[in-house]
Amino acid sequence: MLTKRVFLALGSNLGDRERNLQGVVELLQAQSISIKSCSSLYETEPQDVNDQPWFLNMAIECETSFFPLQLLTILQQIERSLGRTWTGSVPRGPRLIDIDILLFGKTRLTTPELTIPHPRMLRRRFVLEPLLEIAPDVRYPGTGERLSKRLAGLRGQTVKRIGLLAACSGK
Repeated sequence: MLTKRVFLALGSNLGDRERNLQGVVELLQAQSISIKSCSSLYETEPQDVNDQPWFLNMAIECETSFFPLQLLTILQQIERSLGRTWTGSVPRGPRLIDIDILLFGKTRLTTPELTIPHPRMLRRRFVLEPLLEIAPDVRYPGTGERLSKRLAGLRGQTVKRIGLLAACSGK
């Protein structure tokens, strides 16, 4: 079966943030999504909506045989199973868990439900630092631009590496 190399961004700023991220890793594995590598955990200041707790963020490299919209459905099910709700929530506000598809092989996709590559990833240090930790040579699909070049141009956005997630320490 053909698999695709996929990069996910995970974030949490409510509850036991580390446990929330741990839950994602465990549930991905239960869905037969093969985790190839995990970044360190990064504590990051909120963007867009500043009046909220700081986040724990990380990136995961995985392989899957699912198509992009199938993977999105699985990720949304994982978010719901960990307690994420969208009703009454502030867009980009506090959340128990957030899982974003950053890159899906060389796929470029725009649908009402999903855009790949992730449309805001190039402006976010809290996404690029963990991603480049596990894939330092990754390039932007379509343009071939090195993401490390984009990260070098970002200013501000406090991001502090704080350690490894227990579920990923053997990866």
